[in-house]
Amino acid sequence: MKLGEILKEAGRDKRRKRVGRGNGSGHGKTCCRGHKGYGQRSGAGKRMGYEGGQNPAIARLPKRGFSNVNFSKEYQIVNVGSLDCFDDDMRVDGQVLQEAGLVEDTAKMIKILGNGELKTKLTVVASKFSAGAAEKIAQAGGTVEVV
Repeated sequence: MKLGEILKEAGRDKRRKRVGRGNGSGHGKTCCRGHKGYGQRSGAGKRMGYEGGQNPAIARLPKRGFSNVNFSKEYQIVNVGSLDCFDDDMRVDGQVLQEAGLVEDTAKMIKILGNGELKTKLTVVASKFSAGAAEKIAQAGGTVEVV
């Protein structure tokens, strides 16, 4: 037996509740809405977290602290030592770093840090440089460009 094969007499089609059709129907006068108040009005409905006029739990619990997570900037980190794999006089930007597998996404900001040694002369393009990284790139004869 399938659900669609149930007979109408067995309760396949449930009748809708017809309200406001006289007291004999059992749903007359107040139409199942009770007497007066917000719940009787059209469009009435309680919002999520409503506790019947009592101060809701979200308001009773204390607020604690402050989070800077909405204001934080996420950088993809690349160390100066890993830039040594590129050829001399090469322009190293986000696209080149992604092709080399040093960053995941060119749309995100890139920061160059000063870990490691750099022996090749490069033009490095990034969102941010640490002071040590900029110094090491300059010592190797390269230049730094901030996007």
